[in-house]
Amino acid sequence: MRARFVVALIFFSFAASFGPVSAQSTPDTAVEIDLLALARIDLLAASDPVKALDEIDQLLAQGAADRTADPRVLLDLQRMAGDILIRLGRWQDAGQVLAVAARYAVRYRDLLNADPADLWARSADAQEKAGNWRGAIDALEGLVAEQRDGGLPSEAIANTLDRMAGIAENMNDAQRADMLRADAALARQVSDPSGTRGDGTGFTRVEVFYATDRARTGSADPANYYGYDRGILDYGMAEVTVPESHVPGAIEKPSIWHLEFSPSPTKHVVLRSIMPAEKDEFFANLRSRVEARAQKEAFIFIHGYNVSFASAAKRAAQLAYDMNFVGVPILYSWPSRDSTAGYMADAAVVQLSARRLSRFLGDVVAQSGATTVHIIAHSMGNRALTEALELMSLRRQQTVDMAPPFDQIVFAAPDVDAGLFAEMLPTIRPLARRLTLYASENDWALVTSRHLHGDAPRAGQGGPDTLAVTQIDSLDMSELGDDMLAHGYFASDRSALVDLAALFWRNVDPANRCGLEKARHESGVSTWRYVPGTCPDTAILAAIGQLQELGVTTKSEAHDALKRIVPNADLSQRVEPVLLRLLPP
Repeated sequence: MRARFVVALIFFSFAASFGPVSAQSTPDTAVEIDLLALARIDLLAASDPVKALDEIDQLLAQGAADRTADPRVLLDLQRMAGDILIRLGRWQDAGQVLAVAARYAVRYRDLLNADPADLWARSADAQEKAGNWRGAIDALEGLVAEQRDGGLPSEAIANTLDRMAGIAENMNDAQRADMLRADAALARQVSDPSGTRGDGTGFTRVEVFYATDRARTGSADPANYYGYDRGILDYGMAEVTVPESHVPGAIEKPSIWHLEFSPSPTKHVVLRSIMPAEKDEFFANLRSRVEARAQKEAFIFIHGYNVSFASAAKRAAQLAYDMNFVGVPILYSWPSRDSTAGYMADAAVVQLSARRLSRFLGDVVAQSGATTVHIIAHSMGNRALTEALELMSLRRQQTVDMAPPFDQIVFAAPDVDAGLFAEMLPTIRPLARRLTLYASENDWALVTSRHLHGDAPRAGQGGPDTLAVTQIDSLDMSELGDDMLAHGYFASDRSALVDLAALFWRNVDPANRCGLEKARHESGVSTWRYVPGTCPDTAILAAIGQLQELGVTTKSEAHDALKRIVPNADLSQRVEPVLLRLLPP
């Protein structure tokens, strides 16, 4: 078994080196079968790990020959194999598998939402336990390559170099150990870059407050500080940097095609640091940040399936940055496996997180100092949110004269049973000024989820299945397309960001928001369909941010301000009517 598996892995690595496979050319049915196969193998790994390895072996061999195989699925197969081999105590095999996965993640960085640094670190751990010092050194060299010039604290780089020096001593290579310790000392002398928006450093720091019931891994690396095991509720603040060259909607990462091999804060969105805090300290710091803002606002972001803590923190920062959000972004991160194969595991753990999330939402309302709190949940994160809100509403015993605790609640691509979602809405509705649903009939993850749930419609599916009920504004965003496993059109398309920014700013009815066309539903309840190409989205995003900073609240104030904000006459003629529709006279 071991020989065949290693041979298949080497063949896969060799075949993958000839050029990128294409996720876009994979038929939908093939992708769905891949996810079902992954879920089956993930379950099999617990009862018969050797058989699971054999199935992974076969799928990897097929993937190496199939030029249309989705790279994200192939990477998850490699990571699953590494996990199984570690559980079996086959450290050297695990180290080799994880090293191949790390090289694969580097090569297909443009397509994969994966962190090669984590794979290199895990490969080094396994090789070291196997006593394969040379393999451990090689893996740590890969880790240092990811850390260098990546905006991470120089101490992290120095610690990795010190570890390499210790391994070199085990190899009786004193000269190499001395050189590595000298490199570590030099790294500690380098000052860490820092900056704020517009200070000339080339990037902006965004503070993201967070709560998470992920367990800590023991790693000091911000990208790997939290894993996917369950833990107690942990609090803290993450610092994310966004480059001045940032394109709204994107989360820039290094590209091998641009000869970029590690993240740089002047080019990429980088999670630079994580600062855990006790609960009382967390809320004290949060209150001080809220009080320092011109408007005492916050939004809470709850991520979806197949998302790491680092990815969620970067997405929360990107949303705040792109919307020019005047308040404080807060992340709630539940223990997602960060794996396409982890759908079943994610679905199980998200239910427990709902209880903790419900208490956290109440604490934010009571202790943050924010007078306006919004919530955005994505994908499977909506399972935690809907249950949390239902519990909160039942505890609250809302009366007619009570103001809702939240301003906007946005359900983006909710992977929740549509019937259950509709049943919960009357209970949830009193908790917010407005409820909004973003849906799409092209969302791959929701289509797959529907198959996994006996063809029961999901609440986030658009087109003919767009949910039409009186308690919520349903927006069919199908025209924005499908970005496969990320299914994040609400955050990665500027048009959706404009709609979100307008919603947060002015609580605007869909009839007055740009690009939305009313669609009649057979139930008689109106839904809304996004029409692309109707909004100058980049200019509107920038203008909304500046109008907020100026404290503009009326049409007349906006008219005067826009003369300065948008001096180009042609652009002003397109932007001004859109913005004036958002404001009272």
